[in-house]
Amino acid sequence: METEVPVSEALVDTAPQVSPAQSVMDLERAHLLQNYSRYPLVLARGKGCWVYDLEGRRYLDLITGIGVNALGHAHPRIVKVIRQQAGLMVHSSNLYYHRYQGELAKRLTAMSGLDRAFFCNSGTEAVEGALKMVHSHGRTLEPEKYEIVSLDNSFHGRSMGALSVTGQPKYRADFEPLIPGVKFVPPNDVAALEAAFSPRTAGMILEMIQGEGGIYPLTPEFAAKARELADRYNALLVADETQCGVGRPGVYFAYQLSQPVIMPDVVVAAKPVACGLPLGFILANEKAAAAIRPGMHGTTFGGGPLACRVGLEFIDVLDELMPSIRRMGTYFLDRLQHLASKHAVIKQVRGFGLMLGVELNVPGKQLVLDGIGRGLLFNCTHDNVLRFLPPYIVTEKEVDRAIGILDRLIAKA
Repeated sequence: METEVPVSEALVDTAPQVSPAQSVMDLERAHLLQNYSRYPLVLARGKGCWVYDLEGRRYLDLITGIGVNALGHAHPRIVKVIRQQAGLMVHSSNLYYHRYQGELAKRLTAMSGLDRAFFCNSGTEAVEGALKMVHSHGRTLEPEKYEIVSLDNSFHGRSMGALSVTGQPKYRADFEPLIPGVKFVPPNDVAALEAAFSPRTAGMILEMIQGEGGIYPLTPEFAAKARELADRYNALLVADETQCGVGRPGVYFAYQLSQPVIMPDVVVAAKPVACGLPLGFILANEKAAAAIRPGMHGTTFGGGPLACRVGLEFIDVLDELMPSIRRMGTYFLDRLQHLASKHAVIKQVRGFGLMLGVELNVPGKQLVLDGIGRGLLFNCTHDNVLRFLPPYIVTEKEVDRAIGILDRLIAKA
């Protein structure tokens, strides 16, 4: 006869229960390269300026995928275009024409004042193409004309070429030797800039506002000297607008903030233009564009019909939002400056449109983690600069909410 086992003695699974979020993180740790120091947050969906985790908790997103989700999440016009175009054609390759690449190139060249465009997948890839353009231009004039001037504290990407012109040794050290002939000068040091140029200089690359470097602007005097030297030595001036451009500073591109405008020969950008789909671009004047001849450069995925059609819709929305970007950028900056007047731990506040940084006298990583706990997403660069890249659709109410949370976080710091 079978004996009934009391429930208390029944065989049960005594292993600790793992949350869905922990399962996601454990799976990545088991199978992905461990090259990212991720925050302990698993995102499931987004709407407007907000994102939600697997448990449904919501977070005000003021980093927007490091500036990519500039229209927020699930913008209805972008969702509609993606659905329509995905049902027609996603990819065609650059063996053939499609309707949207030429249209997007026309819009971007009109916005920038440059002549020609090339589409790729990312800001890093755009930098690579621009560096090839610089080298080709220089060597067409003189075999030894290949040197490039870049800036300390800059960031241009993680490929071997982009690392070569990134002015932060911590990113370069593990991969040297990199491409030769790169000279670094301190930002806004006109004398050092002039000393770096020579007849061997083929080009210079700069960010008008250093993003990853801590939201630091170049002075108009320094940018004007860069333009003058590039002309004097027949070198190409490249503006990396990957983070500081495409509407974020309240104009199309950060170089347009200067009056008079200091025109580059080449512009590279990416991030928000396709609202989360991979799309980068190079814009060039005819002089620079002539350096890339048939067969010298190409891409498999760059400039596909889906990404380009989304890019066109993004520009339409951007034109409508531009006054709001400037207004909300001023509002956010004012609120951060008021916060700085209350807290001695804030060393300086810097802002250009919806690209803002709060420099602290203490490390900022714990503030980022505490912010997640309070439902606010931002990040920290250079160990002590809180970086905010809000969506272009952010409202005063959302800024006020962020300021309230930051006030409490910084008071604890």
